[in-house]
Amino acid sequence: MSYSNTSKPAVTGGTNQEALRGKKVLYVYGGWKGHEPEQCRDLFVPWLESEGAEVFVFDNLSCYTDSAMMAEVDLIIQHVTQGEITPQQERALLNAVKSGTGLAGWHGGTGDSFRSNVEFQYMVGGQWVAHPGNIIAYDVHIMDQNDPVTAGLNDFSMQSEQYFMHIDPNVKVLATTTFTGEHNDWIDGAVIPVVWKKSFGKGRVFYSSLGHVAKDFEVPEALEMMKRGIRWAAESKEKGSEAWVSPAYK
Repeated sequence: MSYSNTSKPAVTGGTNQEALRGKKVLYVYGGWKGHEPEQCRDLFVPWLESEGAEVFVFDNLSCYTDSAMMAEVDLIIQHVTQGEITPQQERALLNAVKSGTGLAGWHGGTGDSFRSNVEFQYMVGGQWVAHPGNIIAYDVHIMDQNDPVTAGLNDFSMQSEQYFMHIDPNVKVLATTTFTGEHNDWIDGAVIPVVWKKSFGKGRVFYSSLGHVAKDFEVPEALEMMKRGIRWAAESKEKGSEAWVSPAYK
């Protein structure tokens, strides 16, 4: 199948359509092959370039210790499932985002990277722990109709992995999913965030748990939210982070 990125968005509007023009984007991919890092690269990199971004593509983490590059890029997109990151690479990545570089990612490529690195998980705002039933049908509920990332989008269905995640209760939740008890009866009715945004230092962070394989982005809403989240994170240096502490537990 060819992933030419020609599917139409669910709606127009939302985030700044010119947000990526002139931006420098570091796209890092790799890790577990089951998440189709190459196919996702071939989906998103051409789109980024069509939006006017200059994209630097790496299939390894050595780029994180290139201080000149890290100081220059406006946005980092990481799609690396599991794997290991060196202390030097992690420190450089964390410092870049703290200093204002945006970060965007999806599914296990960001929500299940570097399982031993809790500071990375602290930056992302969540960590995958299970997908009961594996590939199943489930619904995604749009929580925030006012945020530019989700404005105008409606609830939709997926046939994929339904991610159960451990979440920072302060993230700004944009979409959720509700689990049934079909596969694990003790989580019947559990509501788990699917899409969120947050800050890490001065940097904007966007995450979506959708996108187990590239074909999942044929669902227009899943692709549109990812595009909008990328645009939002790309404006991190010029517009700064947003206020994000809104605890779910009071």
